Amino acid sequence: MSTLVLALIAGAAIGMALGALGGGGSVLAVPALIYLMGFSPASATTAALIIVTATSATALYAHARDGNVAWRTGVLFALAGVGPAFLAGAAAGRLPPAVLTGAFSVLAALSALRMLRPTGSEPAGRVRPARAAGAGAGLGAVTGFLGVGGGFLAVPALVGVLGLRMKQAVGTSLLVISLNSLAALTARTGADGDLRWEVIAPFAGAAILGAWDGKRLASRITGQALQRVFAFVLLAVAAVMLIDVIV
Repeated sequence: MSTLVLALIAGAAIGMALGALGGGGSVLAVPALIYLMGFSPASATTAALIIVTATSATALYAHARDGNVAWRTGVLFALAGVGPAFLAGAAAGRLPPAVLTGAFSVLAALSALRMLRPTGSEPAGRVRPARAAGAGAGLGAVTGFLGVGGGFLAVPALVGVLGLRMKQAVGTSLLVISLNSLAALTARTGADGDLRWEVIAPFAGAAILGAWDGKRLASRITGQALQRVFAFVLLAVAAVMLIDVIV
């Protein structure tokens, strides 16, 4: 199968997950770029940020049309993560490939286990600014370091820490992802000369189209069912990456 076809298939799958779940799909972008497209770990995380920024901004527009974005809350949450995202993005390019791959596999496994955990409805309580700032900063650091949007972390934080409804949290997480990814990408500008735009462009295009389909899919299939399927795929990816680092 040609690289172009693989890029289109992977991009569509990742976009659908991002549009349906408000996050998670970007976690698969890095391993897809490494193992299917032949990118180095450092280049893959930078390319993933390009893809995630474009796709999350598109999915954000779709959710905003339905009124599911808490703009003020999302901007404040994202601002706490912009600085850490920029610093982590600048530092990631200086780390050995094995460290980036190993860290990513651990994060993927933890996020999959988090998705498999049953989630109850969280009552909307008083927002604690310190906890909200800490959650936003941590999310920004993860975005910058590993090139993922962090929606799988943002959605639970927006529900549990800031008291948003689930649909609103999904839409607002896309705003946070867009801003954090853009900050991390800015920090990496000019750092990677081996980015292959002939792969990134169709990958991002398919992901953008997939995000619209994911938004429609979310209205037909329960979010819990989608989340469970995605979590098992993510566990398998994490296992393959960890074995690759050890062996």
